[in-house]
Amino acid sequence: PGRTMFEKMTNFERDSDWFRRFMLREPRGYPQCCVNLVLPPIDPTAAAGFIIMEQQRYYAAMSGTNVIAVATVLLETGIVPMTEPLTELRLEPPGGVIDLRAHCEGGRARRVDFTNVPSFCTAQDVALDVPDLGEVVVSVAFGGMTYAVVDAEPLGFEVRPHEARAMQQAALKIVAA
Repeated sequence: PGRTMFEKMTNFERDSDWFRRFMLREPRGYPQCCVNLVLPPIDPTAAAGFIIMEQQRYYAAMSGTNVIAVATVLLETGIVPMTEPLTELRLEPPGGVIDLRAHCEGGRARRVDFTNVPSFCTAQDVALDVPDLGEVVVSVAFGGMTYAVVDAEPLGFEVRPHEARAMQQAALKIVAA
């Protein structure tokens, strides 16, 4: 139930999270898996709506990878009619309606381009006390998902391949804070 796809996502998370766990935990899933539950759209101009479920108990409002996957499945299975060489359609993830263009050839969606939901900054230059890192200045942006944006240099990173593990550990601490 829900008047918007976002409400449907919220209700599904609250009342039916067993489905996400069933689909994404071993033996069927693994940490990088996700599930897209295709639903009838709320917006009459959209071909379909969908809820994005990730393995780590996360329901995303928008994900480019998932938009591409859902569009590809809808077109290649014939659920949504494909027009070669270009199919234009709208999909409705919880973050809002997405206009997309699928470049099709031989019954396959070869490339999918889309216009994302509006992005915006929700917090700018906020000082956080992060365990083991001290004070870290963070800005928060939304572009379908929420992102913490930090300057690598004050954390001692040059952003080199050998720093990947340490950067990942720092990022997890920053997100938790």
